Amino acid sequence: MRAFKDISETNYINMAEKKATKSGKKAAKLEDINYKPEPLPMKVKKEKKKEESGEVKEEIRDLDEKKKALLEKAKKLSEKVIEASSEEIVEKVKEKEGTELLPLEEYVKSGIYLGTRVITPDMRKYVYRRRNDGIAVFNTTLIDKKLKEAAELLAQYDPKDFIIVCKRPAGETAVKMFSQLTGVRMFIKKYPAGILTNTSLPDFFETKLVVICDPWVDKNAMKDAQIVHIPILALCDTNNLTRDLDHVLPCNNKSNKSLGLVFYVLAREYMKARGIKGKLPDIEKFKGEEIKQSVKYGV
Repeated sequence: MRAFKDISETNYINMAEKKATKSGKKAAKLEDINYKPEPLPMKVKKEKKKEESGEVKEEIRDLDEKKKALLEKAKKLSEKVIEASSEEIVEKVKEKEGTELLPLEEYVKSGIYLGTRVITPDMRKYVYRRRNDGIAVFNTTLIDKKLKEAAELLAQYDPKDFIIVCKRPAGETAVKMFSQLTGVRMFIKKYPAGILTNTSLPDFFETKLVVICDPWVDKNAMKDAQIVHIPILALCDTNNLTRDLDHVLPCNNKSNKSLGLVFYVLAREYMKARGIKGKLPDIEKFKGEEIKQSVKYGV
């Protein structure tokens, strides 16, 4: 490159001298000749690349510093996070409001406030928050309120005027005890579809209210009730849909302990309201033995 530059300068001087000789003037010296050679394109490109690479390196350093600062900030924030247990959640609810039908400890013991990992838009209004493992937590105060409303609803009907349907094994013991104490007709394990709608069936009958323990598991009974426009009271978990239901009782509807608590309270309040005499068994009798949840209807 240097050699090329020297040749260019020499040619320029020679041309200037020849021109000066022809015109009768003395050739100018190199210093007097205002020679300003243009930078070669290749050289310009290299200089630009150097400048650009320098700017890129500087930007990369800035980004690395910002990334490092963000990681440090995230680490500090993670250290401040306190995992909330179910007991802590319950204590927070307890501080806000109390319960009427049962002490809050009974609700906690039964696990009635524990939902599933799925929260449908219909059930979102009953959810207090999520646990760290993703399980939804019902608002216990709302459960107490809705349980009281359900008890008041049942008290309006005679035992012969409504039925209880519970296909889930976890609720068999509780529903049986409720039926024995109140005389209300029940359907467990299997519900004969059409007995509320098909008048030609030998076991056809009419009723004024249908109580179901899960809108999905007991969907046959729910459909029959909808066809003949019979009001429905449904126990609904966080993963249930409540469309076409007249009354919703939010609760864990998959646990024998939770269902035992529900039907214990309903039996107690119904017997009291209807003047039914009889000894009410302990709440633990309603819960029965623990039954593993079915995978098909699991959370």
